[in-house]
Amino acid sequence: MPFLPLTKKEIIELGWDAPDIVLVTPDAYVDHPSFAMAVIGRWLEHKGFKVALLSAPDYKNPASFAVFGRPKICFAVSCGNMDSMINKYTHNKKPRSQDDFSPGGKPANRPDRALVTYSACAKAAFKDVPVVIGGIEATMRRFVHYDYWSDTLKKPLLLDSRADLMVYGMGEKAIAEIASRLKKGEKISEIRDIPSTAYHIGASSKIPDDCLILPSFEQIVQDKEKFLEMTRMIHQNLNPFSAKRMAQSAAGRTVIVNPPQKPLTAAEMDEIYDLDYERKPHPLYKEKIPAFETVRNSLISHRGCFGGCSFCSLGHHQGKFIQSRSIKSIKKEISALLAAAGYKLTISDLGAPSANMYKMKGKDFSICQKCPRESCLHPSICSNLDYSHQELKNILNEISSISGVKKVFVASGIRPDLALKDEEYIEIIASNHTSGLLKAAPEHCDSEILFSMKKPEIKVFMEFREKFEKYSQKAGKQQYLSLYFISAYPGADLNKAIDTAVFLKKNGIRPLQINDFLPAPGEYATAVYYCGKDPFTGKTVYCAKSEGERKMHRALMQYFKKENIPLVIKALRKAGRADLIPFFLK
Repeated sequence: MPFLPLTKKEIIELGWDAPDIVLVTPDAYVDHPSFAMAVIGRWLEHKGFKVALLSAPDYKNPASFAVFGRPKICFAVSCGNMDSMINKYTHNKKPRSQDDFSPGGKPANRPDRALVTYSACAKAAFKDVPVVIGGIEATMRRFVHYDYWSDTLKKPLLLDSRADLMVYGMGEKAIAEIASRLKKGEKISEIRDIPSTAYHIGASSKIPDDCLILPSFEQIVQDKEKFLEMTRMIHQNLNPFSAKRMAQSAAGRTVIVNPPQKPLTAAEMDEIYDLDYERKPHPLYKEKIPAFETVRNSLISHRGCFGGCSFCSLGHHQGKFIQSRSIKSIKKEISALLAAAGYKLTISDLGAPSANMYKMKGKDFSICQKCPRESCLHPSICSNLDYSHQELKNILNEISSISGVKKVFVASGIRPDLALKDEEYIEIIASNHTSGLLKAAPEHCDSEILFSMKKPEIKVFMEFREKFEKYSQKAGKQQYLSLYFISAYPGADLNKAIDTAVFLKKNGIRPLQINDFLPAPGEYATAVYYCGKDPFTGKTVYCAKSEGERKMHRALMQYFKKENIPLVIKALRKAGRADLIPFFLK
């Protein structure tokens, strides 16, 4: 299929007087199922709409939003594949030197808080055209939230934008229904019943009787306990089968947030991923898009995550229920890849953010529909969870046997606690599907912090590492684990950071992937960071906030780097543990 039009010239060549829908994104247009706007665009096209894509428009010039003319139905505005602030700034609030979603990896013309800025520009261009906002930024900012970069509380995003409607979560079904109803002549102000959407009302309008009323913005600004109360209410209402509609007021207006949409069926997943993607960047770009190079020959097998980690937005955005594609659909995509390649193909990744959750579900799904738990794995693996890896092993075997497929690797992160339930799976991964490095995310070593993260004890990871190394050796391969840790996580004072470094050194663990804790909007851990308390236990939690201390935490986790030795020594002396200096200098 031709690319979605990215320029006015392409609109003219297609013979359109104007598009039905203009998708707005700060990212470069890559027509690949790993890129949100490609999926949304192709899905809307599949539903019969004329869709144009406005990539990285000049937000300082609203006229750039009129380049395609007046959209017949609406603007659909996204922040891109990532939250715009996380994409643009580091944990210490400095601009990033690279933007992986832009040509050449150069920092893009990407505005801060893209949804607010783009929405205002779209309204300035055509004030009577409905504006619908969506994406991860909408999901995590749909309620009052703490904004780390300004160190302030922000109102629900829909109220700060000039948008008419918000879609949160994975937006294909919602945006297609919105577009269909607008096309039939329904007013945007009348569309108030679609799952995974939010709308706003004025002070004179009545809040629906079935709404759960959250503390208002004004109450939360005055009292952090109200922020904790709000967090509890939100996190108890994430299950799409039992969640209540919620309402939150700010500055005389109220945002109404409908419950999340139900998980997609396998047939619905297949329909989305079977669309005719070009699987490459638009030919307008002359430089490589780094994010595309990473996923060029990767395959998405499923969506969602039931891990419920306190620092992760995945369950909020994709849902806690696993939604898997069929083997038939995945094979169809491989056939397209082989046809395009014209030679033997190496699949760089088969998976999702948690690679080994494919087709996992509750044994008795009726129990799942009532369950308020965010995590099926914490504090222990749910007895109702069917964690069989058999379907996943079958799919790896079937794909590996396809003529023309040279290798199939798993580059997505693996949950060690689940993998340990099927040792054969670990052997298969180590023997056949690791490209030298396998991703795993123990995140920390301290028991209290891991419990707060909703991650398993470090001994679980150590057992997984032992088995992975055993089966790698058995296969005659020298392979390693690429480990992800988080430094300066809430609950970690300097002594805990030192204890972590001692554990890592004693066990020969040298983590190269360190994420300094960044309190992203809407996450559970962010509430802990902002309030200094756990929302559910009420326990006071220490949070390292000064840049100097955060640097020491990171240096301790990477104790093996020569450039970190001065900071490690400084931390040891500050904590009164200078006796450990020889241990770290060895």
